[in-house]
Amino acid sequence: MDTQNCFHCGLDIVKEDEIIFDAKNFCCNGCKTVYEIFSLNDMTCYYDFEKSPGATPQDISGKYDFLDNESIVSKLLEFQENSTAIISLNIPHIHCSSCIWILENLQRLQKGISTSQVNFPEKKVRITYNPELVSIKNIVYLLSSIGYEPYISLENYETGANNVDRSLTYKLGVAFFCFGNIMLLSFPEYFEVKEFWLDHYRGFFRWLIFALAMPSFIYSASGYYVSAYKSIKTKMLNIDIPIALGIVVMFIRSAFDIIMDYGPGFFDSLTGLIFFMLLGKMFQIKTYSFLSFERDFKSYFPIAITKINADTSEESVPIYEVLKGDRLLIRNQELIPVDGILISEQAEIDYSFVTGEAVAITKKSGDKVFAGGKQIGKVIEMEVLHSVSQSYLTQLWSNDVFQKNVEQKHKTITDNISHYFTPILLLIAFVSFTYWIFIDATTAFNVFTAVLIVACPCALALTAPFTFGNVLRILGKQKFYLKNALVIEQLAKVDTIVFDKTGTITTNKKSNISYEGTTLSDEQLLLIKNVLRASNHPLSRMLYDYLPLPILENKSATLAKKMKVEHFEEITGKGIKSQIFWYTILIGSASFVEKLEDSSIQQTAVHIKIDGIYFGKFIFNNQYREGLEELFQTLSKLYKIKVLSGDNEGERSVLERLLPKGTELIFNQKPEQKLEFIKNLQEKGNNVMMVGDGLNDAGALAQSDIGISISENVNVFSPACDAILDANEFQKLNYFLKFSKNSITTIKMSFTLSLLYNVVGLTFAVTGNLLPLVAAIIMPLSTITIVSFVTVMSNYYSRKK
Repeated sequence: MDTQNCFHCGLDIVKEDEIIFDAKNFCCNGCKTVYEIFSLNDMTCYYDFEKSPGATPQDISGKYDFLDNESIVSKLLEFQENSTAIISLNIPHIHCSSCIWILENLQRLQKGISTSQVNFPEKKVRITYNPELVSIKNIVYLLSSIGYEPYISLENYETGANNVDRSLTYKLGVAFFCFGNIMLLSFPEYFEVKEFWLDHYRGFFRWLIFALAMPSFIYSASGYYVSAYKSIKTKMLNIDIPIALGIVVMFIRSAFDIIMDYGPGFFDSLTGLIFFMLLGKMFQIKTYSFLSFERDFKSYFPIAITKINADTSEESVPIYEVLKGDRLLIRNQELIPVDGILISEQAEIDYSFVTGEAVAITKKSGDKVFAGGKQIGKVIEMEVLHSVSQSYLTQLWSNDVFQKNVEQKHKTITDNISHYFTPILLLIAFVSFTYWIFIDATTAFNVFTAVLIVACPCALALTAPFTFGNVLRILGKQKFYLKNALVIEQLAKVDTIVFDKTGTITTNKKSNISYEGTTLSDEQLLLIKNVLRASNHPLSRMLYDYLPLPILENKSATLAKKMKVEHFEEITGKGIKSQIFWYTILIGSASFVEKLEDSSIQQTAVHIKIDGIYFGKFIFNNQYREGLEELFQTLSKLYKIKVLSGDNEGERSVLERLLPKGTELIFNQKPEQKLEFIKNLQEKGNNVMMVGDGLNDAGALAQSDIGISISENVNVFSPACDAILDANEFQKLNYFLKFSKNSITTIKMSFTLSLLYNVVGLTFAVTGNLLPLVAAIIMPLSTITIVSFVTVMSNYYSRKK
C-alpha cells in the first residue's frame, strides 16, 4: 500500500485527510498553514536544511491568556527597558538545522522582533523584541503557529529549576542491564561445558541473549546512529561514523551466527562495547560540566560595589555579598550589578552591554533599573531587589557585541585531525578486513570492529577542551579571570606588552598628595569631595579618599556630605565639569581648567577651578605597585615592554630608575592616541598585550590582541577586554604568561600521547591480536588517561613559580 508523507512534518497522511497545496502533500490544515506562512515570507529554504523538519501545530486557543497579565510577564523577562525586552523560551521541538534557521529568523515573520538566538543543547531561544510593537503573547502564538510551541512553567521561572536531560543516564542503565545479563548467560559458551541440560537449552539461551541485545543495540546506541547519519548527510565525516559502523557490523555478524546456528555470536562484546563507550561519554560530560561549573561559579569579577550603611557611612563590599534591601551607591561609568529600584531623583543608564544600543535611557526615582546597565553622569543611589547573578555577569562579559576576531588555531587543528582521521581509519579497517577475510572470517570481523573502535579519536578531540578548561579553573582560583579558553592561546603568542601608568603600574590605594594654591574653605572642600564622589578615575578616587570631610557650621556631617550635584560630566582623559547649587566646578588637567603652566614643571596633578576662579592643584607622588621592578626585569628578558601615560613627563626619571634600561616611555597620550599606538605596533607584526585600568584605556584594550583590565575594588570593567586581573596579583603577571605557554605545551604533549596510543592500538587490532570487547574497554580508558594527564600536567605547571 502506497503511503504519502506530509511535506512539512513527515507524518503519514491518511488518504481522506490529505491536503494538496502548491503541488505538495500535507496531513492537515495546520501544516499547510505553516508552509503558506513560510512561502509568503520567502522562507521556504527552511525545507532545504532537513527533509520534513517541522512539527504539526496544535490548537492553543486560550492556553496563553495568562500572558496578558503584566505581573506574570515581568517574571518571565530577563530584561525590559522602554523599547527593548529580552526573554528566553524553552522550545522542546528544536531538533535540527532547520529549527535553528527558522528560530533565528523570527524577525522576518513578526514585526517588532529584532534578534533571536538559539541555544541548541538547552533547546532554548533568546528573543530580543520591542514590547511597543509586539507582545510576549503574540510571540508565543507565532511560535506555536509554526510548530514550535514553547514550554512555559511559571514555577520553573520563579524557582530557577532546570529540566535536566537524563537520556544518557537511561541509555547507560539499559546498556548495563543488557551487558550484565548477557555476560551471565554466556558463561557456558566461554567454558564449553558439556552438560545435558545446557546442551538441550543452548539454542534457547542464544535467542534470549539475542533478545536482550536488542534494547542495547536499538536504544542505547541510537545516538551514534543519528550522529553518523547527520554527519554523512552534511558530507562532514565525524568520529561517530566508525563507531556506528562497528556496532552495526558486529550485530549483523552475531545475528547471522545465531540464525544459522554457527555459534553464539558477539553479543557480549557488542553490549559491552556500547556500555563502555557510553560510560566514557558520561565521564567526559561529567568532567567537562564540572570544569564549566567551577568556572561559572568562581568567575565573578574581582570587583566591589559601594554599599551605604544605615548610619550613612560608605563601605566597599564584594558584589556577591550584596543582598536584597541593601542600598548601593553607583558612580559614573560603574556597572549596575543587580536589579533594583532607583532612589535618586534621576539617572542616565546606558544598556549597550545588554542590547548593543549605546543610547542612554533616563530613569526617575522609583523606576526599576536592571543589572548590566552602566551609570552615566552624577552619582546615584539604588535599593537592591535581587542578589547578584554571577552567571549573568559572565554572560554579559561574553556578549557577542564585544567579541574579538580571535584566531582559533588549536580548535582548527583538532577539527582537521578529526576530519582526516575518519576516512583514514575507514580505509585501514576495510583493507584489514579484506586481507583477513581470505584467511579467517571470524578474525576478519574481529579485526574490522576492533580497528574502528580502538582508533576512535575521542581522546584526541578532548585534549584541547580539557586542558583549557582546567587552566581556566586554576587561573580563576588565582584571581585572573579569562573571558574564554581562546585567550589562553593568545596569551602564549604575546611578544609585546604595553602598560598604562596611572591605575595600572601605580596603585590607587597609596599616594603622597600635596596641595599648592589658594587655601580652600570648608565649603569648597565639600564641593570638590561631592564632585569626586561620582568619579571612578584613579586620581579622583585617591583624592576623594585623601580629602577630609569638614563639617560646616549649623549643618550636620550627613547634610554636608550630600550636597546635591545638579550636573556632572566626566570627559575621558581631561577632567570633570559639575554644577552644585550655583557653583560651577572644574576638576582635571591644566589644559582642561585653562591654566597655563610652566612647561618645565612636570608633575602628576589635578587642578581646581570654581566659578571661573583658579584655586590651585593637588600634586600626586605616585606609589608604584609592589614587585613592579622585579616583574619588569623578568618580563624585559622575554618581551618588548612599553609604558603609556596620559600624564606629563614629571615621573620619567622615577620610572627610568625603576624600569629596565631601554623600556619605551611615552607620555601625554590621550585615549585615542593609545589606541593608535597599539594599532601601529600590530601593523609592524607585533602580537600586543595591553594592560590597563579599563577606564581611559577601553579603546586600547579592545584594539590589542589581548586586553587585560586591572581591577582594584571598583565596579568598572571593559567588556571588550579579554581578562580581568585582581590588582593584588599584578606581580604574578609573568607567571600567568608562562603558565599559558606551558598549557600549549601540555596540549602538544597530549596530542602526541593520543596519537601514540592510536598507533599501538591499531597495530594490535590489524594483526588480529585485539578483541572488540577489549578495544571497547581501552577506548574510555584512553580518554580517562588523557584527561588525567592534562589535569596532572596543568596542576604541575601551575605550581612552578
